[in-house]
Amino acid sequence: MKKLRILALGDIIGTKAVEILSKYIPTLKTITHSDVVIVNGENASFSGVGIMEKEYKMLSSVGVDVITTGNHVWDKKEVHNFIKDAEKLLRPINCHPSLPGKGSTIIPINNDQSLKLGVINVIGSIFMDSPFVSPFYAVEEEVKKIGQFTNLIIVDFHAEATAEKMLMGWFLDGKVSLLFGTHTHVQTSDERILPGGTGYITDIGMCGFSKSVIGSKVEESMKRLVIGIPERLNPSTEGNFEINGIIADIDTTTGKTINIERINLKISHDMNL
Repeated sequence: MKKLRILALGDIIGTKAVEILSKYIPTLKTITHSDVVIVNGENASFSGVGIMEKEYKMLSSVGVDVITTGNHVWDKKEVHNFIKDAEKLLRPINCHPSLPGKGSTIIPINNDQSLKLGVINVIGSIFMDSPFVSPFYAVEEEVKKIGQFTNLIIVDFHAEATAEKMLMGWFLDGKVSLLFGTHTHVQTSDERILPGGTGYITDIGMCGFSKSVIGSKVEESMKRLVIGIPERLNPSTEGNFEINGIIADIDTTTGKTINIERINLKISHDMNL
């Protein structure tokens, strides 16, 4: 049996987090013996929402194979200028078809053209900016298309409601290799392999700083949520740096997940360095 090892990392919160994570990704990929690295970059910009070309290029240059996004993908207008040429960057597949970019990709594994991996990015419909197309319909149609080329398919389901994420897991069980959730920035402890062989976890968490409210500065979040002042939220740079995600092993013959485990690393980092 030949296995494919996937390293998937949760939402990266802010440019400083991108800079720090970029230093660790090559080492993480080596020590975990991962073949493919997927990260969610929809919060990677300096303000903690959206992604700009600077962050895209930084992540691309350190061994990241696919960068997924979500509801904040369009928050920085600059993305319209480079997303069409950004081969590694995905936006949700159920966005309006007039929008630039792509919602899925098929990549060769370790430059082996005979072994390919499909990755789909889809956004949920509950408590989210309304998608143009139902996530269930959009992902089902894309799985059919990608399935003509490979049985190795991974889905990043960027959604708020845990029930919707769980339902998507059952909906795609046996149809895709792995489904992981993003968006809430809080890692869940429900990683499992569903009966049909699909690896599943509701949310893989975030890559950001521990003294925060899901990545944002505590004081600003306090004013906004407790006092009611419409305070602008910015990424925190205090506390330990957290790297949250999963490692999953997929049988390349069957396309089924054979192992899935969480990553939760806390790194003491001197921000003055």
